[in-house]
Amino acid sequence: MSCSEMLSTPSNVFPRKLNGTLPQAEKAEGMYIYGSNGKRYLDASGGPVLVNVGHGRREIADAVRKQVLQCDYVHGTMFQTSVVEELAGKLAQYTPKGIDRFYFLSGGAEAVETAIKLARTIQLEHDRPQKYRLISRWNSYHGLTMGALAATGRTPFRTPYSPMFKDAIHIPAPYCLRCSYGLKYPTCGLRCAHALDEVIQKAGHETISAFLAETVSGASLAACPPPEDYFGIIRDICDHYNVLLILDEVMCGLGRTGRWFAAEHFNVSPDIMILGKGLAGGAAALSAVGVQSKHFEAIVRGSGQFAHGGTYTHHNVAAAASVEVLHIIEREHLIERADNVGRLIHNKLKERLAHHKHVGDIRGIGCMWGIEIVKDKDTLIPFPRAEKIAERLWDNIFENGVILYRATGLAGIDGDALMIAPPFIITEEEIDVVVDTLEGSLQTIL
Repeated sequence: MSCSEMLSTPSNVFPRKLNGTLPQAEKAEGMYIYGSNGKRYLDASGGPVLVNVGHGRREIADAVRKQVLQCDYVHGTMFQTSVVEELAGKLAQYTPKGIDRFYFLSGGAEAVETAIKLARTIQLEHDRPQKYRLISRWNSYHGLTMGALAATGRTPFRTPYSPMFKDAIHIPAPYCLRCSYGLKYPTCGLRCAHALDEVIQKAGHETISAFLAETVSGASLAACPPPEDYFGIIRDICDHYNVLLILDEVMCGLGRTGRWFAAEHFNVSPDIMILGKGLAGGAAALSAVGVQSKHFEAIVRGSGQFAHGGTYTHHNVAAAASVEVLHIIEREHLIERADNVGRLIHNKLKERLAHHKHVGDIRGIGCMWGIEIVKDKDTLIPFPRAEKIAERLWDNIFENGVILYRATGLAGIDGDALMIAPPFIITEEEIDVVVDTLEGSLQTIL
């Protein structure tokens, strides 16, 4: 559909996608979404990497219905609710050591903004009012609201609005395939981690409030885990300068990496952790900010207030959905399943695609894998962005009934990748369908 045809089509919706029409989704169940066009789509990306327990879970629907009928809405400044208390207690069983107070919100970007403000509040409570600046990383994604966008390191999203926000300081991401310093791991000495120390000193350590990073890089770098010792160095640098470490686990948390939280892989405890996406498995709009109890106590004993909030913070119906998602994960051992499924995906991708002349890298962790597409395998030269390789591959795969997630701009403004990040309930037979379809599309498009 052309833009003119879209404008002439009767609708009052301002759609997410403006350059074409989308199939109408009529039903979603298990691993599949069913369209009004009669087609069935295998959801191998979990939407934007959030559907973790599968679509259409009756248990979640029942929990939400029960909560709506019991108590549908109360304002967080007026009442507490037992289901929100239950959710916080449940999360505290699994989050990294010390993270045991949780502030609940509606979406990932909102949680990022909350974390940034919370870090500033903590610094004020410790009598460090000059600490206000944020450091984050290039090739990162933290959301599209203004504060989150300032922290995001994805140029096409930032450029139109950059005059409107107060920017964060950015350092290179741990992206060994395309090292910003032209080095090789491990002889590099993790130059990208030590860049944080350098930037803190140059910017003035007394002005830096927090460092924000995705524990495992998501869509901007297509499931790119850091080297094992990266966050140990980062944690030490933050501690040395009284800089708070904020880990964004909106995409990589809640079992996606084969652990409850990706931080477990790197033996790191942040000061603040951001959760979302899989927290309610897509059934409700819910995110959270977890903070170490020592920081929470400093606020309570100090000013006694966190100047923040919203209409849907601590929403009890969303919390009911999340509690049931966590019960399903526990009951069906889906964390272990995500780990096992991830190994299957990796092995099948490696076997079928590792030698493909346009596959530059296969990387990932748990149930979160990226396939970087390049023009030349030996030099890793990317396709020009104008060729829209990721979009063309995605469209072809979608037409063949499989949904993946795409990433662009990995190599400067160029670069293409696809992500496989299915619900943890995917079967081996369904993984074979995904890999077959991907391989066929590479052959067709490239």
